[in-house]
Amino acid sequence: MIRPDVLLYDWDDTLVDCWSAIAAAMNAAFAAFGMPPWSVQEVRARARRSLREAFPDLFGPDWPRAREIFYTKLEEEHLGALSAKPGVEALLDIGRAWPQGVVSNKSGPVLRREIAHLRWQDRFDIAIGSGDAPADKPDPAPLRLALSALALPSARHAWYIGDSAIDMKAARAAGCTAVLLGNAEHDGGVQSLSPDIHAPDAAALAALLRKIA
Repeated sequence: MIRPDVLLYDWDDTLVDCWSAIAAAMNAAFAAFGMPPWSVQEVRARARRSLREAFPDLFGPDWPRAREIFYTKLEEEHLGALSAKPGVEALLDIGRAWPQGVVSNKSGPVLRREIAHLRWQDRFDIAIGSGDAPADKPDPAPLRLALSALALPSARHAWYIGDSAIDMKAARAAGCTAVLLGNAEHDGGVQSLSPDIHAPDAAALAALLRKIA
């Protein structure tokens, strides 16, 4: 196991739960385009790519209008729906032994508002969201941007911690250690993702980091 020099985290479904707000925003856009709604469970399973990559496929050439509808509704809903996942605050406390950051496919400004709403600004040295780098995950660009900002000499000593196949692909593409948090039922399970490190929940990852620290 490679000892980390920095801990980078995905955001939604890794550190926080905000899916009811994301589903409401998605369904507002679907309704405007005469499309059927998705359940929260469907949104959790399908909303993996960043908006700027997914919306052209979903809504066609008029996708910028869908984006505006989505963000208008999300602004109304997301802070009230936001909550930390179980065990995450203790995990981030133990993670203070290292520089920590967030790299997410959520819009950069929205991501940083959510971090501020939870009063977690002092926990993270960097927060990179969709639109901050030239491309979004699974492209390695946002992870490389974070590593460059943190002046980390070796990507391999950066742990990227996420819950999905896209997170594991991004970690490998950037040369980071791919750490799966949770059991990835929505992506075919742990074995199908072949992470470098697997922790079934935040408490297990916190225990591992405590031993390393």
